[in-house]
Amino acid sequence: MKADQFKQTAVFFSTVLAFVFLAACTAPLGHPSPPPGLIDSARVALAPSGTLRAAINFGNPILANKDAATGLAGGVSVDLAHELGKRLRVPVELVLYESAGKVVDGLKAGEWDIGFFAIDPVRATEIDFTPAYLVIEGAYLVSNESALSVNAEVDQDGVRVVVGRGSAYDLYLTRELKRAKLVRAPTSPSVVDLMNSGKFEVAAGVKQQLEADARRLPGVRLLDGRFMVINQAMATPKGRDMSGVTYLRAFIEEMKSSGFVARSLQQHEIEGATVAPP
Repeated sequence: MKADQFKQTAVFFSTVLAFVFLAACTAPLGHPSPPPGLIDSARVALAPSGTLRAAINFGNPILANKDAATGLAGGVSVDLAHELGKRLRVPVELVLYESAGKVVDGLKAGEWDIGFFAIDPVRATEIDFTPAYLVIEGAYLVSNESALSVNAEVDQDGVRVVVGRGSAYDLYLTRELKRAKLVRAPTSPSVVDLMNSGKFEVAAGVKQQLEADARRLPGVRLLDGRFMVINQAMATPKGRDMSGVTYLRAFIEEMKSSGFVARSLQQHEIEGATVAPP
């Protein structure tokens, strides 16, 4: 066989094997799983210690919450972490954080193997993302006395916007706001309280969190609509074997197509988030 023919044949079979792997990974529940060898390599890449350490961020109530009675973590990110551990046949350790910024600190300290993040180009320098599994909205909250009436009016001189330090909103608004100034709260759940106590003009965050704050506190309101759409994904630290990233991406596509993500949202009574398209 000539060299060119050999090269073309090798490329063909590599492509076929890739499609077979992805088809196996993304098949509906009850269909054949990926070959054991591929699972083994993904297990080593994603859980090198033998335990899958999953970073859980309580700063985003759509993804995770603590049960008021038991204190245990629950939510769609927790469900996905446990399902991934089951597929890889490893125990799961939930590494708990109060904010996205703390999760990033944990990455630098080597504390976790997988996490749940909004896709952002700044974070992509340190972590590899899956496709999105959820789409959620970012919104603004102001006092009832505020003259601001639409999202476009926020970016002006004299307006201070409170965000959770290191959150998707912090990263996005750092790039987008030209005249308004950012004030960073320690965590996303503390944003509205800081806005009120410090007499700042605007709070920015997860729409559902702000809606809950508006019910909790008198004298505040949300601006209509949204200022950004957040594509929420799973992620793993850069520098690990790519078999782990490949498996993780296929896993997320299966979790969407099989209805797992939708059922998890329903079970945890989460509203305002939608399952991301394939």
